[in-house]
Amino acid sequence: MTLGHAMFAGNLDNCLNIEDLRQAARRRAHRMVFDYIDGGSDDEKTLKRNSSAFDDYELLYRVLSGNDTPDMSTTIMGQRLEVPFFLSPAAGNRLFHTDGEVGPATAAAQAGTAYCLSTLSSVSIEEIGALTDGPKWFQLYVWRDRVLVKEMLDRAKAAGFSALILTVDFPITGNRERDPRNGFTIPPRVGARQIWHALQAPFWSLDYVTKAPIRYANISGKTPATTLNAFVAEKLSAAFNWKDAEWLLAEWGGPAMLKGVVRPDDARLAVETGFRAISLSNHGGRQLDTSPAPLDCVQRVRDEIGDAVDLVVDGGVRRGTDVLKAIALGADAVSFARPYLYGLAAAGTPGAVHAVKLMVEAVRRDMILCGIASPAELNVDFLRKCAQ
Repeated sequence: MTLGHAMFAGNLDNCLNIEDLRQAARRRAHRMVFDYIDGGSDDEKTLKRNSSAFDDYELLYRVLSGNDTPDMSTTIMGQRLEVPFFLSPAAGNRLFHTDGEVGPATAAAQAGTAYCLSTLSSVSIEEIGALTDGPKWFQLYVWRDRVLVKEMLDRAKAAGFSALILTVDFPITGNRERDPRNGFTIPPRVGARQIWHALQAPFWSLDYVTKAPIRYANISGKTPATTLNAFVAEKLSAAFNWKDAEWLLAEWGGPAMLKGVVRPDDARLAVETGFRAISLSNHGGRQLDTSPAPLDCVQRVRDEIGDAVDLVVDGGVRRGTDVLKAIALGADAVSFARPYLYGLAAAGTPGAVHAVKLMVEAVRRDMILCGIASPAELNVDFLRKCAQ
């Protein structure tokens, strides 16, 4: 561990919540890196609403329930998770810290939950597959090249990934205005602006110049520095449709989740197409601004599909109470990326582990305070809508 790693890891005890980790990430990371994690599209209204939606509800806790050791486990796509959340995919984690996807994969395994590896990871499918015996799921975008898709699916199966996450809210890149202002590219392109910001983030910069180059580890060959918009326009297919999704499920041949749904009719089509789970998500507020918060979609989607498939809320989760509110509204679990990315950017693997540990401790504490023995006990009777 370098001096910089030790310094930031040693300060983790002072990070009592996810916002503390966010501020620690802001201090350590290059500006374009932090803004890539932190930002949303357009006016970032959806980004803000994803979190503020949880504030619309109060928890009506029970007393004298005698539940001092709650069972936090749940089952998603037939996979038992020891906590009612899992780690969402996020691209290019070595951009945030040299440990890359090793950090969140380690954190998920220690918590007994699933880690979802992005297609655009900076550590390979095979390396993450061999890292832990914990549940691992593989996220896929809708690529133009079906040969590449089949190759990635075969590699994921061989490496022990047990479920597929198809992300469908990314036909083109949302208007993320922080990125062009910072001259953001993947991998980073060095220019005067980046050098100036690098001088203000010396520990991140030292890692960047002394460690192996950042690249998309699952794509053959060297990836040139390019904007996200240009990369997506060249490689991904906005023409991908429900028939293509059927083809993909047949190629995968295992449990799969559709990620990026906000409409009840799309949820119904997902069930009919054969998905085992649905993730209510707007890509963390990074795509279509003014789209609804995932939490606000739960009840209508659950009413449409009943108990046909597992339902996940992805977006805005920062506290244990957020997890309980989502489940009380009808979700089976939640997922998140920003909390562990803040931890990773702040202190590498120890930071990612700390972020997930904070969430585990928060869910356990809040379940006891709420008077419940398991997530299955939660329902709308535990909620009261706040007066507007």
